Amino acid sequence: MELEKRGAGGPVRREPEGCLVVAVRLPVRIVVLVLVVPVRILWDVLVAGGRLLRDHVLRPVGRALFVWPWVRLWRYVVVPAGRALARLGRVLVVVPLLWAYRWVLTPLGRALAWGARGIGAALEWVYARVLTPVGHACAWLLRGLALILAALGAATYAGAARLVRWLVVVPALWLYRWVLAPVGRALARCARGLWWLLGLLVTGVGTVLYWTCRVLFVLPALALWRWVLVPVGRVLAVLGREAADALGYAWRVAGRVSRALGRLLAALLRWTLVTPARWTYRTLLTPAGHLVRDAVLRPASRAARAAGRTAREMLDAARRTARQTRADIRRALLGDPGPTARKEPVTAGTRTLESRTGREASPQPRG
Repeated sequence: MELEKRGAGGPVRREPEGCLVVAVRLPVRIVVLVLVVPVRILWDVLVAGGRLLRDHVLRPVGRALFVWPWVRLWRYVVVPAGRALARLGRVLVVVPLLWAYRWVLTPLGRALAWGARGIGAALEWVYARVLTPVGHACAWLLRGLALILAALGAATYAGAARLVRWLVVVPALWLYRWVLAPVGRALARCARGLWWLLGLLVTGVGTVLYWTCRVLFVLPALALWRWVLVPVGRVLAVLGREAADALGYAWRVAGRVSRALGRLLAALLRWTLVTPARWTYRTLLTPAGHLVRDAVLRPASRAARAAGRTAREMLDAARRTARQTRADIRRALLGDPGPTARKEPVTAGTRTLESRTGREASPQPRG
């Protein structure tokens, strides 16, 4: 009953298994197979029904209700409306804008460009002839003023630097060297001593807490993990792995059973309905239909056509007899009319009642 698992590159090598795995595998697979086979058969039936419903009901209904209305709406409403709007926009917007650009904006822009070129030439002349000399004179005056201000600033800076050196820097250096530095060194030594005492205290307290937590919590948790949880987890892992393998195995076996059951039902349907119906159609209905066609329908159709022809011939003979009788009565009462007494015009290729009657029933001349 074991199905060998194969991967993409060949058979999968299985690790050596213990007696617990072998003892658990067979009962688990039997139970899972019994539970999975009805579920797989029901699943295959639902899948087949869903495919049939999708292919023959939902897809045609969806096309009829959603696809074709939108296609018709796009083809016969949106596209013609878009074309009409495009033409209307071209006539009402694009053509007037092109006309305005060509006959209004372009001449106006050229006039503005010509005016701007004239103004630019005037400004260039003012810059070259007026502003440049004035700027040179102002720059010369500013350079002289800057030299004077630089000399005054240098003298002022030198005096201020000497005052700041003797009034601020020298006293600050003396204060740092003889007051602040000794006080800072003394404070640093006191802080290092306090830090050493605090570190020693924290180290002692941490050591005590470490061994307390180790004895009270870590060692019991480690023993619980090593001697209880790990063996139980291994057993549960073996059970879960075997259950998963059994579920996959049962699902594959159930698929084969479902396919075999479907093929059996299809064969039964074919043997009980399709094959007898096909044999009945080929062996009984087709010869009977041919017999009815050859013995009844075709002779009946030939007899109907012959009766129709006979009826048409009788009607034609009665029509000719009536015409001849009417012509004889007219001649007996009115005599034989001449060519000028005819009320119908005689033209080449024209068929009249009397000419046709005379041709069909040629009367005997009187003696």
